[in-house]
Amino acid sequence: MTLADTRRGIAAVYDELSRQLGVVIDSAVVVTRLGPPLEQELANWLPPEEVPAAAELFRRMYPDVAVPMTTAMPGAREAVERVRAAGFDVIVVTGKNTRDARRTLEHLGLAVDDVVGSVFGAAKGSALASFGAAAYVGDHVADIAAARAGGAVSVTVATGPYTVGELREHGADVALSDLTEFAAWFDGFYSVARPSGGA
Repeated sequence: MTLADTRRGIAAVYDELSRQLGVVIDSAVVVTRLGPPLEQELANWLPPEEVPAAAELFRRMYPDVAVPMTTAMPGAREAVERVRAAGFDVIVVTGKNTRDARRTLEHLGLAVDDVVGSVFGAAKGSALASFGAAAYVGDHVADIAAARAGGAVSVTVATGPYTVGELREHGADVALSDLTEFAAWFDGFYSVARPSGGA
C-alpha cells in the first residue's frame, strides 16, 4: 500500500483460496492488515500444518488474479520519477516475494532499479544497507524498524493500516498522508542529500 494498491487483488485471491480450501477467510479483514508475511496472515485462518500448502496455492494464483486488479497509489508514479530524475536509484524492498513484486511493478509501469522481496520489518535493513539507501518509504510501523536497521531516513505514508499520528508516535522521521505529498518533502531532502546510492 505504498506504491501499489493491492487490496482488491489480494482480497480476490483470498476469496478464491477460501472457496478452494473450504475454509472461511474474511478477505475484508485481511486487507486491513496487509504488510506482514503471507504465512503469518494465513495462520489466522488455518491450522499450522496447512499453512505451507495454502501459501503455495495463494502464490500460484496471485499473478493471474491479483496483479491485473492492482492499481498505482496516488502519487506513486510521480514519486518514482522524481527520485530517479534527481539521480538516485529506486529500490523496492518488500515482504511480497520478488517474482510477484516485479510483475506488479511491470503491470503498473513503474521503472525501478532493483527489487528485493520476501523480507519484513528490521530484516529489510541489510538489503537497505547494501544499497546504501538514503531513505526508505513505507506504510507500516515495521517499515520504520526497517529504515532504522538500514541506517535510512524513515519516510511513511498513511495509506496502509496506520494514521499519520500513529506513524509519528512509532518514531517515523517523516509521516505523509500519501505519496502526493512526497515531492515537496523530497525537494527539501534532496537539497541536503547527494545521489550516492539507493533511495
